[in-house]
Amino acid sequence: MDQSNTKHGKAYELWLNDPHIDEATKAELRAIADQPAEIEERFYKDLEFGTGGLRGIMGAGTNRMNRYTVARATQGFAQYILANRKEGENPSVVIAYDSRQNSPEFALTSALVLAASGIQAKVFPELRPTPQLSFAVRALKASGGIVITASHNPPEYNGYKVYNAEGGQLVPHEAEQVIEQIRGIDSFDQVRMAAREEAEAQGLLQWLGEAEDLSYITTVAAQSRNRSRIEGAGGLGESFAIVYTPLHGSGNMPVRRVLEEIGFRNVHVVPEQERPDGQFPTVKSPNPEEREAFAMAVRLAERIDADIIIGTDPDADRMGAVVRNNQGEYEVLTGNQSGAIMVHYLLSQMQAAGELPANGAVVKTIVTSEMGAVIAEHYGAKVLNTLTGFKYIGEKMTQFAASGEHTFLFGYEESYGYLAGEYARDKDAVIAAMLICEAAAYYKSQGKTLYDVLNELYASHGYFLEKLESRTLKGKDGLEQIQSIMSEWRSNPPAQVAGVNVKRRLDYSEGIDGLPRENVLKFIMEDGSWFCLRPSGTEPKIKLYFAVRGESYDQASAALDRLVEAVTEKL
Repeated sequence: MDQSNTKHGKAYELWLNDPHIDEATKAELRAIADQPAEIEERFYKDLEFGTGGLRGIMGAGTNRMNRYTVARATQGFAQYILANRKEGENPSVVIAYDSRQNSPEFALTSALVLAASGIQAKVFPELRPTPQLSFAVRALKASGGIVITASHNPPEYNGYKVYNAEGGQLVPHEAEQVIEQIRGIDSFDQVRMAAREEAEAQGLLQWLGEAEDLSYITTVAAQSRNRSRIEGAGGLGESFAIVYTPLHGSGNMPVRRVLEEIGFRNVHVVPEQERPDGQFPTVKSPNPEEREAFAMAVRLAERIDADIIIGTDPDADRMGAVVRNNQGEYEVLTGNQSGAIMVHYLLSQMQAAGELPANGAVVKTIVTSEMGAVIAEHYGAKVLNTLTGFKYIGEKMTQFAASGEHTFLFGYEESYGYLAGEYARDKDAVIAAMLICEAAAYYKSQGKTLYDVLNELYASHGYFLEKLESRTLKGKDGLEQIQSIMSEWRSNPPAQVAGVNVKRRLDYSEGIDGLPRENVLKFIMEDGSWFCLRPSGTEPKIKLYFAVRGESYDQASAALDRLVEAVTEKL
């Protein structure tokens, strides 16, 4: 089939003939010359720069992650920084990356594009967690940040996230300005790139190191609420046994360092998953939300009788925890459960110490359980909701800092992202690992497991149960299917689901509750349960969130099953 007259066919030919494209990339493209569907998939659009940046399958093409799409995005980001530069400011950008394939190359490409525009690039020479990037942007008073990661996506993916001067991912009004700059770059001869040696000699390429690492670890450790009870001879940290898996990612060193810093001495790292590896050879998905990712950790925990298992995703911004249940079996806590436990632990300890501020606030997303909100309100804290994505929680934190209206206490989302303290503007698995282990050790000293604490919270505040279902729909056809599903639920919304009337439909694409517009539908039922439809912003998925509250576990579980079945049947 002759594709030379199609839009994607023309783009394919442009890449083959562009003198700025290297020969290895052109050879990859020539190898698919007789695969029209593959050419279309790679070139039917530009890889979309969303509010979080780029994320996609690695390979040659406009709809792929490669050094050319990264360089083009960075050129746009550089132009955005220069356009918004304050008088007298010497702009700089901090760059970090995780363990994925091509991450060091993409990071260096970004640095050299920035250097060519006269913007100093401050680069971590080896993999570092995403939250450390957020911290470093603030600590070094940089103009912005870039991190190369695709979080917990499959191995064939990589991504490119952009941060503002506050250390938060770009929110929509900022991202739109960057997107506008990128759209103006029609060809690669508009992308400038400095030579590495020249950039280093001019001080436009600077390598970060141990000083920045130590500053981050010390700052995270300072958020501990019970350090004096954990460290030292006879402290809680001596015998409390922790199993940790970094899932081949960037969390290994910082998580271990911060646990050691506050006094945990009995930490066992899963040896098969300790070393960074972008192929993630021991798991189907390097995602601490999934029990399968903890299989090796559970085996190790059973051997040593561990008190808790923790795991972090490749860029160490998400943390999952596994605890023993009443049958003595290891059970993975959901993000909502871990979040509720940390809200309770943090606020109760602050209250006991007389350090809970009167204007304290907890921030969560619209798809996160209300359990943490109820607990926070029990301690007198204000609870605010944001759209999905930690960038919105970070934005709230910045608003609090400017207005003084609230003191930020804790922010979290059901997808295993947590932050305590104001040192960063993104979720941080390092501090989450520290806090959940600290909480578990503290309650162990009282003869309780975290599972016991969770059941006490249910008994006090209600049995909140949640479930997440996802439908993966890949490629151009999948995108159209997702759009069709959302359109159908908007035009024909149900009046009743599982025998319960729909009390309120929230269409966030209309910009409700003072939040930015986003393609999300939430249905709140008369019995207080709710469900939500949301296309993923980073993966080819539509996500379905379900939540109920009951007076007993059995009642809540039955209600959840009915809700899930009714919604998925209609879908």
